[in-house]
Amino acid sequence: MADEKPRYGQPDGPQLPITTALEFPEFRIERSLGMVFGVVVRSMGMAKGITAGFKAMAGGEVKQYTKLVEDSRRHAMDRMIENAQLLGANGIVSMRFDSSEVGQSLTEIVAYGTAVVLEARS
Repeated sequence: MADEKPRYGQPDGPQLPITTALEFPEFRIERSLGMVFGVVVRSMGMAKGITAGFKAMAGGEVKQYTKLVEDSRRHAMDRMIENAQLLGANGIVSMRFDSSEVGQSLTEIVAYGTAVVLEARS
């Protein structure tokens, strides 16, 4: 992959409070900045796709696809975080993932949520 920088949650990766809930117990939402998202469209590649196809026929977990989806979700989260920070956010609430197929061999992963400015509760 062209951009092998640290991902969200890894040492030196983007750090930002993110939750699937509507709020954080330890923070007060001072201001909502609107929806933010990160999109990644990936292809398995022909060689890996053939290997994964044989594994799928045999049954069980297809580790090549699992790794692709995990990496794609992290990448989509990083893009969502970058977009939130551009708006001046220091947190994201109501975060979700969505995915779909684009064509026959492409997968789209979207991470989205609401960018917010958080303030510590007193």
